[in-house]
Amino acid sequence: MRRGWKILIAVGVALLVLIGINAFVIDAETKSAEVTEPGGRIVSLPGGDVEVVEEGSRTGPAVVLIHCFTCAINWWDGMIPRLAATHRVIAIDLLGHGGSEKPTSGYSIENQADLVAQALGRLGVRDAEVVGHSLGGPVSIALAEQSPQLVDRLVAIDSIPDSSYGDVGLIGELPFKPVIGQTLWRIKPDFSIEDGLGVAFAPGFDVPDAFVEDVKRMTYSSYTGSHDAFDEYTGEEALPQRAAATGKPILAIMGAEEQIASDPVAALAAYRAAGARTKLIQGAGHSPNVEKPIEVAALVEAFDKPKRPAKRAKRVEAMQDKLQKSESVRGQP
Repeated sequence: MRRGWKILIAVGVALLVLIGINAFVIDAETKSAEVTEPGGRIVSLPGGDVEVVEEGSRTGPAVVLIHCFTCAINWWDGMIPRLAATHRVIAIDLLGHGGSEKPTSGYSIENQADLVAQALGRLGVRDAEVVGHSLGGPVSIALAEQSPQLVDRLVAIDSIPDSSYGDVGLIGELPFKPVIGQTLWRIKPDFSIEDGLGVAFAPGFDVPDAFVEDVKRMTYSSYTGSHDAFDEYTGEEALPQRAAATGKPILAIMGAEEQIASDPVAALAAYRAAGARTKLIQGAGHSPNVEKPIEVAALVEAFDKPKRPAKRAKRVEAMQDKLQKSESVRGQP
């Protein structure tokens, strides 16, 4: 009997050691940037290497697309062709996501926004309509806070005002718990990833296999770091108030069949109280940009239109002033 207990204890100790080693190895994992999207390219920046896809006319007004947590550029596939017909569209993989670099740290909202600013600077983009989905919402707002010259207006798609508006439940939080999280990350099968992604859509939506691959490309550090960054950023001040303080026009969109936001109507009301325009998308959950891409693209285009004629009018007015001054100079004796 004693020998049996000794063996059992030895096995238990060995398992604990293996779990500890696994946690250490998982936390230290990094990945280099690689092209994962058709037409994508890697932009090397001081803050890290990121994957960028650019479509449309370089002379058109710029629209910048920033994806959600555990997502990638391909979550915009349904919208890009529509927007590219009239805009210069730039989609960026956030640090730790998609084809971008995956270091062990650097996933704060402010750092992600700074990296987006570096990429836009490299591409020569200013005065863009910046569209952020979920995690991309706070990154877009932080971009407007830190680099206001790059942002003309903001669109936040299912970006809850703060963590009090959303709840993924106890099971959903387990992957972020120390030791347990690293163990689950090591053994996660594809079907469990697909089940986890299901809450990002209306009930019954068929999760694409490509989105499962997006999660598998992440490291555990990028996964937990990006998750924690949202709580840290919104814990200081909620998104509607942060957005309002930038002085940029903002459109907030939510899916009516949200499974992450506890009350999408209340979330939109918080944005509206801060001066934002709002839109509730019927038949969509947390990702209307995937579920209703044509409808969302139309909203993005319509929100962009008010500023364009005004800017063209100013350019025409400036040219007329210049011509008048030139004529006045020529007419002098």
